[in-house]
Amino acid sequence: MEAILLLFILVLSIFLGFELISKVPSTLHTPLMSGSNAISGITVVGALLTTIAASNCNDSDLRVILGVLAVAFATINVVGGYLVTDRMLRMFKKKEPKK
Repeated sequence: MEAILLLFILVLSIFLGFELISKVPSTLHTPLMSGSNAISGITVVGALLTTIAASNCNDSDLRVILGVLAVAFATINVVGGYLVTDRMLRMFKKKEPKK
């Protein structure tokens, strides 16, 4: 029963996300996506906690490997979000005239 509920939530969130993103003007896609990537810092914390919990129970190394991968991918996502935001903000800076 829990699997059906989780699957329903997944399908609902995919549909809702698609509908929301399709309504956003194209000029706002970069700031919106970079901001949502920065929020992924929560994922880093969750992945760290999961990895620590998995390393404390000695029944599977697979859990630790998956936890380390989750930390790595979440960190890449957060750093990428900040890089996109920085690049976007540099586009709006006034260029200084050459001397």
